[in-house]
Amino acid sequence: MGIKDGWPASSWVALTNWNLGPRFWNTLRENWHLGFTAFGGPPVHFKIFRDKFVNKSQWIDEQMYQELFSVCQAVTGPASTKMLYCINLIHDGLLPAVLAFLLWSLPGALGMFGLAIGISNVGETLPRAVYALLSGLNAATVGIIALAGVQLAQKAITDKLTRLLVFFGAAAGLLYNALWYLPVLMLIGGIITVVYDFRWLHGPVKWLVGLPKRARGGRRRERAAEVEEDEEHEMSRPQHPVQPGAAAAPQPPLTRTASANSSRTDAARQRLPVTNQDTQHESQRETPGADHSQEETRIVPADRRLKIGWKSGLLLIVLFLLSFAAIMAVRSSALAHESNSLLYRLFSNMYLAGTIIFGGGPVVIPLLREYVVAEGWVSARDFLIGLALIQGFPGPNFNFAVYLGALAAFNAGYSPAAGAVLAFVGIFLPGLVTVHGIMGVWRAVRGWRWVRSALRGVNAAAVGLIYTAVYRLWQIGWIDEGFEQGTSLADDPWWVVVTATSYVGGCWFGISPPVACIFGAVLGLVRYGVVQGQGL
Repeated sequence: MGIKDGWPASSWVALTNWNLGPRFWNTLRENWHLGFTAFGGPPVHFKIFRDKFVNKSQWIDEQMYQELFSVCQAVTGPASTKMLYCINLIHDGLLPAVLAFLLWSLPGALGMFGLAIGISNVGETLPRAVYALLSGLNAATVGIIALAGVQLAQKAITDKLTRLLVFFGAAAGLLYNALWYLPVLMLIGGIITVVYDFRWLHGPVKWLVGLPKRARGGRRRERAAEVEEDEEHEMSRPQHPVQPGAAAAPQPPLTRTASANSSRTDAARQRLPVTNQDTQHESQRETPGADHSQEETRIVPADRRLKIGWKSGLLLIVLFLLSFAAIMAVRSSALAHESNSLLYRLFSNMYLAGTIIFGGGPVVIPLLREYVVAEGWVSARDFLIGLALIQGFPGPNFNFAVYLGALAAFNAGYSPAAGAVLAFVGIFLPGLVTVHGIMGVWRAVRGWRWVRSALRGVNAAAVGLIYTAVYRLWQIGWIDEGFEQGTSLADDPWWVVVTATSYVGGCWFGISPPVACIFGAVLGLVRYGVVQGQGL
């Protein structure tokens, strides 16, 4: 039972203050299925979380969702996993958030562990039907991620600036790829929105744009001054008395001169220095695209609000950094003297990967290849097989580390379970600890105007980077006997049709990601049957 089942709000608050049972049940009820049904990788996961926790369950509102999205993208580790952890942390506390993480990650982790055991017992090549199935999964996943990117962009775009930043993130992410590059792009997006919202460049830009206008205005003032001098000279001439019955002499155009003087006076008044009162009024101007409400609570009741403070959060971050430094120091020593076992080196490599990766699953793949395949622990073929299959597994893409850890341990003569557990802890722990500490600091700074402004840009740039995941997977999505390293899906129109079918099915007909993945796998097998039937 819960709030919607008829319990009075006061009874619910009283129970949550001292009894974890209802909160655990609440977490189990809302999260149990996500680890089995959330296919498609981080971009699709974000859409699933918004539909469930914003639109349906209403655990958080749209603004809090956008804030969490930006924070989780800007912090190292698995992005979608951190977001689910934070949503449950805000709503029900620490232990229920840990339960939600386990419900989310364990089904896919167990599946990848079983896959590793199976792959360790196969020959050098797989049946072509398996390659066709994996390629169909990859093609369908590309369509799912592309649709998720479009839908998230519709929420992230609030004005022309954020529209440009989404394009900037996508274009820049396609042109280059490195570990340091993606966080720098998100940082640039945040800086751009701060500069724009605080109008730091509006004055210089307006001054440059107004140079031609001021030049034309100066020439007009010179001509007006010449006219005024002529008029004054005319007035200074001796006046002849008017004879009776004669027509009156025309008067000088004083009205025009007075009007010109009045216009110059108004212009000078507008150029006066801004007073303190005007400055205060300007500081209260609303930031475009941001909600400046000072309320700490959105939908979560005050008694169930996150209790961690900024000091505790900062302490947690410092302790994590110290642990990271210690593990890396031992790792360097082990690499120098070859004194530690492969299991420790595996754990330290995964811990390093989980610490330095920004952007989630699509970014972790090349780094894991370097830390596992380049070490000689897993073959390139087995790596690519796991890479293809992880696209068809639910839950976080970081579960790929479980597959690699189990294979690495098995190939070195250790227990595959030990390697899987060490890889699981090493890849997930840094991101969860860091984001938990950040949430404490976030409560203290989220009301600052420049922070909200920066998040708007970080959010837009991060959404743009989703399209880089589409491109990367598109380039290696088709695998077969002749190219186990993967080649572009565009090399065969069939895979293009599978990708388009996945996109259109989700966009126009509401087909869920799991169904789209299964349908893509079936279409891959259909292609295999047709090719085999033609004897090709």
